Amino acid sequence: MRVFENLEIHIAHGCNLTCESCSHYSNQGHTGLLSVEEGEEWMVRWSHRLRPHVFSLLGGEPTIHPRLCDWVLAVRKHWPQAHLRLLTNGFLLHRHPELPIVLKKTNGNLYVSIHHDSPEYREKFSPIRELIESWRQKHGIPVTYHESYKNWTRRYHGHGAAMEPYEDNRPRDSWEICPAKYCKQLYQEALWKCPPLTYLRLQDAKYHLSEKWRPYLAYEPLRPDCSDVELDAFLAKQ
Repeated sequence: MRVFENLEIHIAHGCNLTCESCSHYSNQGHTGLLSVEEGEEWMVRWSHRLRPHVFSLLGGEPTIHPRLCDWVLAVRKHWPQAHLRLLTNGFLLHRHPELPIVLKKTNGNLYVSIHHDSPEYREKFSPIRELIESWRQKHGIPVTYHESYKNWTRRYHGHGAAMEPYEDNRPRDSWEICPAKYCKQLYQEALWKCPPLTYLRLQDAKYHLSEKWRPYLAYEPLRPDCSDVELDAFLAKQ
């Protein structure tokens, strides 16, 4: 078993918010859900080889998925020892009244991303916090509020077909400040380095990105039939 920090599955491509420079490009009109059945097929291929300290469910916005609770149960089945966390902006949690019961059952953790510090945002978020706190008091689930807006970075210039990569030739500096550098992805049965690389092909399929993106689009993820040597090299690479 290879031990490492964090493994993620993004169960929804869309989001109810449109945050600039989203690592999943969810601000650019993507839609679609990952079925629990397909996700389980991916997890079966890797769960006997990988032991992440943290397993994260997110998106997009994961609460868009109507079978969110089934997802939580599926992850816990395949990674019973991982710190299981559900990352959400919180605004659609009311769609899943059974979620706190499932999180309690699976020893799951709710991570709520705070996306702005304006009074307007705080006012809109106030009833969400009240719901979350009622869940915490009634069910005893762990809740973490993460002020994610304080750590956001720009990953590209422009939008849609006009989106372009940075060309300052400073990859080490970029890696050092990237908040997604430890966010390895499980997608289409393979292991990917990070969300911006994983979902770049969705962006290209929709917007036909410029030739400047070809080196990034040529990235090949690690397949489940890889050798132990190849897996070690993947986990060690920055």
